[in-house]
Amino acid sequence: MRAIVCKNWGEVGDLSLETIAAPVAGPGEVLIDVKAAAVNFADSIMVAGNYQTKPDLPFTPGLEASGVVAACGDGVTHLRPGDRVMAMLAHGGYAEQAVVDAGDVFAIPDRMGFDDGATFPVSYISSDVAIRWQGRLTAGETMLVLGAAGGVGLTAVEIGKAMGARVIAAASSPEKLAVARDHGADDGINYAEESLKDRVMALTDDRGVDVCFDPVGGDMFDPALSSLAWGGRILVVGFVGGIPRIPANRLLVKNRSALGCSLRHYRWNEPEKLKHSVAALFEWYEAGKLSPLVTHTYPLEDTVEAIELLTSRRAHGKIIVNP
Repeated sequence: MRAIVCKNWGEVGDLSLETIAAPVAGPGEVLIDVKAAAVNFADSIMVAGNYQTKPDLPFTPGLEASGVVAACGDGVTHLRPGDRVMAMLAHGGYAEQAVVDAGDVFAIPDRMGFDDGATFPVSYISSDVAIRWQGRLTAGETMLVLGAAGGVGLTAVEIGKAMGARVIAAASSPEKLAVARDHGADDGINYAEESLKDRVMALTDDRGVDVCFDPVGGDMFDPALSSLAWGGRILVVGFVGGIPRIPANRLLVKNRSALGCSLRHYRWNEPEKLKHSVAALFEWYEAGKLSPLVTHTYPLEDTVEAIELLTSRRAHGKIIVNP
């Protein structure tokens, strides 16, 4: 089969398209014919050798995909060949076939296309478990979303609205804010041109926000932390802008919390909560409350270009590779 292969730690540009042996589903595993794989910022971090997990070389990157079950290993009872599914992968999505632990594979709704399906396993589910279980967002609260037009941030905007919150979108251009508004954001802040904290306070009558969803980090973390109301929660989701330092005294003064949010650990430690999130997301999708925004699609041979488009921060929404 054809697959994108990383042979050495380094740049995304060093990845190559190769023909390799097709994988085989072992006990408790599922073999999937991949129809769509979504691009994530973590792909570039993994290729560089700096991700939280480090696959053995050589390996195929790609963390979320959708497709059709080709075969099931021994012990798999909830799926069968021919099922349309989405999957969370440790790696391996940028290939014509992938083997996945059966617990990380979910049947998708009949009306969900494969491109839409590929946006759920990491982006939507990561956002939901962060907002629902860590952020404890409730209807009537206010949530600030940084990087609100990005592949993850935009899902947080939609999920916040589906939960009944007021959502303030923050992004770096008027065009990106327009995208966030199209997906339900109530207000927008262009943090390239105005003070994030000052604008949040103006929009909330100096109260601040209850929850901040932060996949950006870097220089945006400090003003976002300052934008929290008493008892506010900032969700540490990613570090596109760099890894910030968290001043503990700033948490104490207003009873604030900084909460790390890792989908991987929900898979391992609280699978029932993960299943609840998936069920809720599918229900909202069926009701038309979630509308995945796929802005670019690429064939497998152009995977490098797809990843570099994302890491350059020139894209919004999701980028899909179609093997």
